[in-house]
Amino acid sequence: MTRPPLPPFSLESAREKVRLAEDGWNSCDPSKVALAYTQDTIWRNRVEFPQGRDEIEAFLTRKWASELDYRLIKELWAFRENRIAVRYAYEYRNDSGNWFRAFGNENWEFAEDGLMQRRHASINEMPIREEDRLFHWPLGRRPDDHPGLSELGL
Repeated sequence: MTRPPLPPFSLESAREKVRLAEDGWNSCDPSKVALAYTQDTIWRNRVEFPQGRDEIEAFLTRKWASELDYRLIKELWAFRENRIAVRYAYEYRNDSGNWFRAFGNENWEFAEDGLMQRRHASINEMPIREEDRLFHWPLGRRPDDHPGLSELGL
């Protein structure tokens, strides 16, 4: 199984890889998203260090059970050969109706087949008022005409 675009990345293929990752995460489908990672993938996500697809799927299941109305935007920061760095922000609410915006950076490393073998994430979040939300689209894929992070001043 391959997951195009494949490394080594060009500017165009790195941007495409980032958008495909954003689209996958915006699906909030843990089993679908987990397929983008190698069987032995290694993550660092805040204080969790899941390894392998099964742990990734369990992590994402917990995440999206508590982060409701999740909407994410990723933006390419840098790339080289089989590595991509992104910055991102996402908004969600908890089950009490409180809204949050999280900001982060990720460093990705890909295997030759285009599956991600390493993901290192650094994330900060803050509470926001509902009226301060910036990500307004129906759940799922961000529309092509919705502003990205730079256009939103993030």
